[in-house]
Amino acid sequence: MRPIPRAALLALLPAALVACGDGKADTGQAAGTASTSAVATPASGGLSDFELKHGIGPVTEEVKLGPVDAALAQKGHELFEGKCSACHKADERYVGPPLGGIVERLSPAFVMNMILNPEGMYTKHPDVRKLLAEYMTQMPNQQLTRDDARAVVEYLRTLPAPE
Repeated sequence: MRPIPRAALLALLPAALVACGDGKADTGQAAGTASTSAVATPASGGLSDFELKHGIGPVTEEVKLGPVDAALAQKGHELFEGKCSACHKADERYVGPPLGGIVERLSPAFVMNMILNPEGMYTKHPDVRKLLAEYMTQMPNQQLTRDDARAVVEYLRTLPAPE
């Protein structure tokens, strides 16, 4: 029996991961457009409106942002350089999507949940499952704390959206 080529396995990975999901319908609803209801419906793939908008993970409340905290953003920059920059750039597609302007497109809680619970997000969130199909690489859990994730969000707030 011949071994399966690595490229073929990589091409099948997104389909296999989606197939391993919860088996419920994909809503097709973009993150950031859901209401604040906490009730899960079959049409939402079993996710509440809050989870559709803010992600699945340890951050279960909206994260309110004030003016950018320079010290927190600096800590976030250092964490980003050490944990994230191998796969993400601010203004270009790389291994993962560009992150400039991400906090303008997604809620801070969504970004934090993606950082803190990438496995749960890839398994259950319809928009993140679409990202996996597009980028074909799952973000690893970098084992950041909630405070670290908040610092990374603060840094990401300083990055302009790509043109």
